Amino acid sequence: MKMGSYCFGIDVGGTTVKCGLFQTDGNLVDKWEIPTRTENKGENILPDVAKAIQDKMAEKGIEKADVEGVGIGIPGPINSKGEAACAVNLYWGFTPVAQILHDLTGLKACAGNDANVAALGEAWKGAAAGSDNVIMVTLGTGVGGGIIVDGKIVAGTHGAGGEIGHVLVVRGEAEKCNCGNHGCLEQYASATGIVRVAGRMLAASEEDSTLRGLQNITAKDVLDAFKEGDALAVRIMEYVGDLLGGALAGFAAVVDPEAIVIGGGVSKAGQPLIDCIQKYYMKYAFPSCKDTQIVLATLGNDAGIAAQLKWFFKNNILRIKDRKIRDKYIEEAFYKREASFFNVKNVKVFI
Repeated sequence: MKMGSYCFGIDVGGTTVKCGLFQTDGNLVDKWEIPTRTENKGENILPDVAKAIQDKMAEKGIEKADVEGVGIGIPGPINSKGEAACAVNLYWGFTPVAQILHDLTGLKACAGNDANVAALGEAWKGAAAGSDNVIMVTLGTGVGGGIIVDGKIVAGTHGAGGEIGHVLVVRGEAEKCNCGNHGCLEQYASATGIVRVAGRMLAASEEDSTLRGLQNITAKDVLDAFKEGDALAVRIMEYVGDLLGGALAGFAAVVDPEAIVIGGGVSKAGQPLIDCIQKYYMKYAFPSCKDTQIVLATLGNDAGIAAQLKWFFKNNILRIKDRKIRDKYIEEAFYKREASFFNVKNVKVFI
């Protein structure tokens, strides 16, 4: 069974879709972004992804036979068939992501939860390298989560394992989360959530703040003011840190991780943000878990697209039912390509 020379890794976010063209040894050939068009219940997102793939193939002169497949990450629960039960920040209901992308491109496709796969990447080569038990939180347009236990992704029965952003943290919240519930962590700790909290605190106080002179305040504005010591911005982020630190303490009591990794656009605020979260985490954590370090993700934006490629190979190798063919495929993948690109430990578990 001959492998194609190329593979695509796609990371779908609430604002942009990050795309990567790789050689199957893991070498990044090209990367680019397209906007995430969430209007009309996100009906254009997968067609846009398919067009981006096809356009790149045409640009590079790559034939379909030369492409091994596509790995795509979605901000929502994904089952083992590549089906999303929902993706609230994309305004999707049930969506057979892998099947649709296959139908649109004619390529093999594998779909996974973006934060789950990012967590696998950080535990593999990133901030938690060498760790078997990891919690990862991505703070972006929404709040995503990924949990690794004994080196394996915890996906759960419905693919909803690790949906940290939708744990209840505030009772009595009047506004509705995109998921339909009220008081979810995502409503306060995401980029949009930080803006919401800032708007409420500005309205409830006449306290001087550099934020008052700004129109259309962004999360970056709040975080910059926080790092500069603006008193109101500090109160905003202390509130966010309290909610996020408390939620992570609860998850840590279940998982007992070696590390908690913080990624996503909000994490660009750096160590001051981590220190704020860590302070409240330690306040609420179970005694045995208090020493767990909270660290910044290190793999950056390329991690998502690279992790999707890795996820694609892991899943497609494992789905080959004929053991002789599967063993031959694994031998080619591990010995004729760059073996370090693949997580040998996790593959062995399932063979």
